[in-house]
Amino acid sequence: MQKTYNIGVEATMEVIGGKWKPIILCHLRHGALRTSELRRAIPNITQKMLTQQLRELQEDQIVHREVYSQIPPRVEYSLTDYGESLSVVLNQLCVWGDKHIEMKQEQGENINLLNKDDVPTA
Repeated sequence: MQKTYNIGVEATMEVIGGKWKPIILCHLRHGALRTSELRRAIPNITQKMLTQQLRELQEDQIVHREVYSQIPPRVEYSLTDYGESLSVVLNQLCVWGDKHIEMKQEQGENINLLNKDDVPTA
């Protein structure tokens, strides 16, 4: 069966779209993380949803899952080289989001940004 996209961004959103995947990927840009570390970094995600999103990102070859044979077992997730190619896009999303929050704050909205990402704005 042939898949057809009307515009390239459809393919991008098919892989990284949704509420949680971009957030997971932004955290993994800084290095490998264990499931528990991702849960702490993304407190509103359920364990089930985190596992599902990580599996989908693995299937799309964006995320690598490394299992260390030790007791208790340790599992870490990291970006693949292919996943690293999304860093520029993710950085721009972070920069835009920070600017959007600042604009809303200047308009008087009560918004609190807990973790500003250190992304170069150049």
